[in-house]
Amino acid sequence: MCGIIGIIGPEDFQTRMPPAPQPAKTPTIKTPPINTPALECYRGLLVLQHRGQDAAGIVSYDNATHMFAAEKDHGLVAQVFDQPRIEKLSGYMAIGHTRYATIGTDGANDIQPMMTGIPFGLAMAHNGNILNYFSLAQRLNKEFRRQLLTHNDLEVLIHYFAHFLTEKSGGIPDQQTFTFGNIKSAVGQIFDTMVGGYAVVSLIANEGLVAFRDPKGLRPLVLGVRADEDGQKTYCFASETIALTYLGYDYLRDVEPGEAVFVSKDGTLMSAVVRKEKKIAPCMFEWVYFSGAEGAQGGKSVYAARLGLGSRLGMHAREAIMRGEIAPDVVMPVPDTSRPAAISVADALKLPYREGLIKNRYVQRSFILGTQEKREKAVELKLSPIRSEIEGKNIFLVDDSIVRGTTAKKIVAMLKRYGAKSITIGITCPPHRYACYYGIDFPNAGQLLANGKSAGEIASWLGVDKVIYLDAEDLRQAIGLEDMCMACLDGKYPTEIEESAAFSAQRHLAGGKP
Repeated sequence: MCGIIGIIGPEDFQTRMPPAPQPAKTPTIKTPPINTPALECYRGLLVLQHRGQDAAGIVSYDNATHMFAAEKDHGLVAQVFDQPRIEKLSGYMAIGHTRYATIGTDGANDIQPMMTGIPFGLAMAHNGNILNYFSLAQRLNKEFRRQLLTHNDLEVLIHYFAHFLTEKSGGIPDQQTFTFGNIKSAVGQIFDTMVGGYAVVSLIANEGLVAFRDPKGLRPLVLGVRADEDGQKTYCFASETIALTYLGYDYLRDVEPGEAVFVSKDGTLMSAVVRKEKKIAPCMFEWVYFSGAEGAQGGKSVYAARLGLGSRLGMHAREAIMRGEIAPDVVMPVPDTSRPAAISVADALKLPYREGLIKNRYVQRSFILGTQEKREKAVELKLSPIRSEIEGKNIFLVDDSIVRGTTAKKIVAMLKRYGAKSITIGITCPPHRYACYYGIDFPNAGQLLANGKSAGEIASWLGVDKVIYLDAEDLRQAIGLEDMCMACLDGKYPTEIEESAAFSAQRHLAGGKP
């Protein structure tokens, strides 16, 4: 799972815009530089930081120099970029990426966005996974004589997209022959070739910005617009609406599953649904965990969905209380994602809501860290207990999900160490029993706590009195969508998974996260 953003404005964008306000929490920016799409990408990536903390990058294109400029490195967004680096990224369009490495290595070459100059200039960033990446990489090398330089599936995607762009015109299109038809044809062939979940933003040198989303809609992508006083428009594509809001763009709509959108350098927006699927499958985990609570996905408020998940969990908890299985005194969230749900649970049970764990906001999300050792150390650093709210209490602890179980087990041990009388865990998601191949980092089902275990066995392993999970119907009711990808819960994958075993094995060999 990663965060992507793409911005394109008028060719005189830089001279039209006033100096940008000082970006929040960026002490390295001493004075506000002149606003550019690259600076806006940087500011947008700051609010998409929760989607990836391994590395960050921005690529811009300047029509005056006919050159791409790129700045990227390992680290958080505010660590990677300072004012001099941002000022190197001139031009009227730019794309940015914040990385959570679900494939590839930790090497600098694998950081996005990526670029190619053959057969013409392209820069690209994506969020998701190409499940058949390894067989496509072999084909590129064998049939097209392309020597790959990274272990990132984006490199395969950008090579195929460049190749497909030339096919409709029978060769390399020039300014006269390049049309939206080239883009629609290329995106359609990508859909025919690439298996997986992916949202993509791409710069085409001297032409404009392309965005597209896999036909199942597994990975999110939204579109916003901002109009100047004279009617000139700037467009922004992003993984979440929170980036649009922060940057002052009006939410226009979600990019549709299977849709290609192109904004030309003269500001013309063209779009077409290239592939229409009977049944789409947006990832349920966006509402449960990944997306910022203040945003929306698929027109559905993330915060409202989490309140709804809490209401459903409260209903199940009330039934357990009536059966005499649990007798909680307080409801407590595991901060921060589960806080809205915990409030709803407390309301449903008419119990006090208490904050017993305070989060250190300067520690990364433990779920998306690279190794088990890092995840275990992060748990100890990121949560500080409040003894007065824990000691002697029967706690109903609310969490959004249990994946590997590492975080939950350590939290339970911490609460007991600080005097908790008993602990019940309520989870606002059904148990994760199956691998995900679409961009969430558990491609090996054997690593999942719930794989092959009953709720009772899970409770025993965690050291709690009881574990209460939601079910699939609870998710549908709370989020308000009938069709979602819940393959990690029920094993019903929305795409072919013939290469899943090779994906999991080869991904580990290539240096992906364990």
